[in-house]
Amino acid sequence: MIRLPKFKQLIFWALLGLFTSWIVSCSTGNVSNSTKPAGNGVPNSATEIQFWTMQLQPQFTSYFQSLISNFESENLGIKVKWVDVPWTAMENKILTSVSAKTPPDVVNLNPDFASQLAGKNAWLDLDTKITSAERAKYLPKIWQASTLNSKSFGIPWYLTTRLTIYNTDLLKAAGITKPPTSYTELAQAAQQIKNKTGKYAFFATFVPQDSAEVLESLVQMGVTLVNADGKAGFNSPQGKAAFQFWVDLYKAGLLPKECLTQGHRHAIDLYQAGETAFLASGPEFIKTIANNAPKVAQASAISPQITGSTGKKNVAVMNVVIPRDSKYPDAAVKFALFLTNDVNQLAFAKAANVLPSTVKALSDDYFQQVPENASTAEKGRIISAKQLQEAEVLTPKLKDFKFLQKTVYENLQAAMLAVKTVDQALMDAAQEWDNRV
Repeated sequence: MIRLPKFKQLIFWALLGLFTSWIVSCSTGNVSNSTKPAGNGVPNSATEIQFWTMQLQPQFTSYFQSLISNFESENLGIKVKWVDVPWTAMENKILTSVSAKTPPDVVNLNPDFASQLAGKNAWLDLDTKITSAERAKYLPKIWQASTLNSKSFGIPWYLTTRLTIYNTDLLKAAGITKPPTSYTELAQAAQQIKNKTGKYAFFATFVPQDSAEVLESLVQMGVTLVNADGKAGFNSPQGKAAFQFWVDLYKAGLLPKECLTQGHRHAIDLYQAGETAFLASGPEFIKTIANNAPKVAQASAISPQITGSTGKKNVAVMNVVIPRDSKYPDAAVKFALFLTNDVNQLAFAKAANVLPSTVKALSDDYFQQVPENASTAEKGRIISAKQLQEAEVLTPKLKDFKFLQKTVYENLQAAMLAVKTVDQALMDAAQEWDNRV
């Protein structure tokens, strides 16, 4: 998911569980005026399809107007009505329209939320409409993020993957010569930074309704959240070690107390204030930090995402889905493929400072090379693109995903506060998940 330029729009994490990086640029780039037919064609008479996006106006109004105009000129029988929906309203709006069987034809969502409705057969089975050759144009792991029960319910669009923004001044003061790459190294750095500077290494939120970053960390540490039977898989030796990691950090005073009550926005506030050394975010946030805290931005550098023993790295995916009750499914598929083709994805990635989900677009020099005097953000773009080759969606596609996050976080909090032992917290969380109605 793209990060929006205003902090209040980080509520988007709670709405869709993603993540972690949103739009900051207003340029439009070039738009392709070519596409290929998909499926069985469209009606001969004039057809109007509705395309819903989330909070992309006014930053990208010109981009989408140009894209739609080019599509319509290539497909004279099809008109596209673009509807931009406020991010706070999308969930209720799409649920209402799908339930009433009056949905739009192409919808910008993400796999986490879309999979909840995919389980209720709300979306078109794209395997019946899209050829294997078309599918092969997209990154394989990213395509898999929009599948459920071996059926494709969405087409990948734009992507973001977390990086580590770090304060070189704080690291120098703590005697640390390079940023950590693993959670083990992060814990060591946290203690050293606290001892030498009195500040925190980082902030992570354990608020159930906020970021899933901590839940993803469990997967990176080798935890299976849910097994093949849908039962809790985290009550395991790996799960105990992961719970213990966070409990130990908190009890040692290496996490701010407000990590139990504040969301991801607080992580940004603390980093900008120079109170933390690391911020898990996208490189585009360097621009935001530069506006709010120029001195901190000047001291900031970027390194790859911190991970666990598995080496896994996260990616946040935005996709487009086509409701099963669309009146014009073939026209909708044709537009969705046009929207997400190589040229249009590259143009949007440049305009929005995100990553494309097609193999060809990602191989463009824009994601491979930077000038000698490249900015920190430009260097971050290259690291992001390289990291994307091994990144994947770390959390399972579940209709009850939010409940899973809630029960894990609440029991983890109880262990951090010594209300429960780690063993009891794990057992209780597993029972709550397995006994859910």
